[in-house]
Amino acid sequence: MEIKTLAIGCDHAGFPYKESIIDLLRSRGIEVLDFGTNSPDSVDYADFVHPVAEQVEKGRAELGIVLCGSGNGVAMTANKHSGIRAAVCWDEELARLARSHNDANVLSLPVRFIAEDLALAIVEAFLDAEFEGGRHARRVAKIPLK
Repeated sequence: MEIKTLAIGCDHAGFPYKESIIDLLRSRGIEVLDFGTNSPDSVDYADFVHPVAEQVEKGRAELGIVLCGSGNGVAMTANKHSGIRAAVCWDEELARLARSHNDANVLSLPVRFIAEDLALAIVEAFLDAEFEGGRHARRVAKIPLK
């Protein structure tokens, strides 16, 4: 899949890594839809994750990236949207498997548990992986849509 557009959003905990990730995405020629937050001030993650999930859900972005302290809250929020398969990944292999086996379309990063250089490597692995289909497609098809 060619990735032309990617939506990104985070809370205050995810904010420190967001600009580096955006720089990486733009260096790969990917248009970035940035839904914030834009400071380390405390915010509610759902306010920034719902717009990301909506862009992916409506096909305006091929993929999304969401960031928070643990990665869990943002993933849970994104997964409430129809057709969203958000995966919390804390290493490169998990990111590859999330895309290749689970057809994940939103990457969730646990910023308080990974270094920034690892976060960038995880994003690269997520972007470079392709869904394998086959037996995995049968399994993904059993994930109910709303």
